[in-house]
Amino acid sequence: MVQAWSWNIPALCILFLLTVFYVVGVVRLRRIHTSEAHAFPVKARHIIFFVLALACSIGAFFSPIDAIARTQLFSVHMTQVVILITLCAPLFMAACPDEMLRLLFALPPMRVLGRVLLRPLTASILFNLIFLLWHTPLLYSRSVTSAGVYHGWLTLVFVASFLNWWPLIGPMVGQRALSLPMQMLYVFLDGQPVDILAFLLVVTEVPIYSHYIIPYQLGLSPFSDQAVGGSILLIPGIVDLIVMSPLFIRWLKTIEQRTRERDLQRQAEEEEYEYVEEWEEEDEDEAGDVAHSPSPRLAE
Repeated sequence: MVQAWSWNIPALCILFLLTVFYVVGVVRLRRIHTSEAHAFPVKARHIIFFVLALACSIGAFFSPIDAIARTQLFSVHMTQVVILITLCAPLFMAACPDEMLRLLFALPPMRVLGRVLLRPLTASILFNLIFLLWHTPLLYSRSVTSAGVYHGWLTLVFVASFLNWWPLIGPMVGQRALSLPMQMLYVFLDGQPVDILAFLLVVTEVPIYSHYIIPYQLGLSPFSDQAVGGSILLIPGIVDLIVMSPLFIRWLKTIEQRTRERDLQRQAEEEEYEYVEEWEEEDEDEAGDVAHSPSPRLAE
């Protein structure tokens, strides 16, 4: 079961481009924010996020995990995929301040691509379509027989996961940001196709991916391996719930704040109305006193 490290050329190119973009972005932001009046947007946490994302990506793409995921254990394949789309992609995005990403999409070609691909509906459909298409039994069985094809699909899913996370983490390019209720709806609907696939992998008693050669030392049947893989694929759904929780709390706080502001405004209007009424009553009383007081000539 001992495997060598893999050379995933598509992933190597993507990680190289991400690293170059990040280094160039940090240097450009440093030149822009030379004045002390402007705080440098890249903090220590951004660098830590990037290093962690890069390390996890290297482990998932190039370590012996890759060969095991392709040839021996479907459950390891799902672990590999979940690490890339649920951990590495959002970490890479969290490592980039919004200003750095806006520098990228200030380029005309990237601006056009961003307006098309980063729309929430488009991003969700693309990711789920690529993920589910790859995991159809016919295409998946063909991809695992060739390391190059497998690596191409794996890298494509990884890149598509950036689009999938963008409406929640990245700055919106050429369009309005999603409101909190729409963000929660996006998270809920976006995860349904993958959750359905995971559920089918767990409850289906017939192995869908039967080409794996499971080491006999593990004592796993093909169905057990598939069920474990389906259970691991449920992790993104749990992450969706974790993401939805703070969104829901922020939404409730927003509603509470708006209600409080309306109450304060209503209270201020009522106090102003009462003040006007008192002022008018005082004017009427003064006018009545003047009307009932004797004139100076009659007093003489």
